[in-house]
Amino acid sequence: MPKDKAETYRKIIPAAKAEFLEKGFEQASLREIAARAGMSAAGLYRHFADKEALFAALVDPLMRELEEVYLSIRTRDYAHLETGSLDEMWRNSAEITYFLDLIYDHFEEFKLLLCRSAGTRYENFIHDLVMLEQRETLDYMEAARKQGVPVWEIEPRELHLLLSAYVSAIFEVVAHDFSKDEAAHYLSTLQAFFYPGWRAVLGL
Repeated sequence: MPKDKAETYRKIIPAAKAEFLEKGFEQASLREIAARAGMSAAGLYRHFADKEALFAALVDPLMRELEEVYLSIRTRDYAHLETGSLDEMWRNSAEITYFLDLIYDHFEEFKLLLCRSAGTRYENFIHDLVMLEQRETLDYMEAARKQGVPVWEIEPRELHLLLSAYVSAIFEVVAHDFSKDEAAHYLSTLQAFFYPGWRAVLGL
């Protein structure tokens, strides 16, 4: 990307973020974003085909990082399964720590996804994340059975409801603008509440 085009791009991104955070996707205006960036609407279209493409430019890097976090958690959990150290997996707070750091490294981007994305393909972010969690959990339960772990049966709809409650609860820290210290305490409480319940329901 030529230097002048890269500099223009760097002006657009914060202008777009401010507009979307203030108004949400549906009410945000490309004309206003262009004005905030000190350029014309026509100039903005040279960088982004439409408003959703601009919104995507703000949140897609976070989505890729979130995928990496899930891969790290998956790798850790399967390692515990291989070594038969499930007690350690449940005692380990790595999952909460992963999310805490990710959220507060990208708080505004999470705010966009969770609270400002209506009208975009991201508006079902929580539901999509729950579906991912459900697939991962069912796969893990099957792998545990093959290792001889006496996993209990759970009806998929019941699992979906429980995961919806869990995932939604994690991201309440964004919806309610918790500080990172407040969130650390809240997520620790969440872990203490949910993890024994998961073990009781799943038998892992």
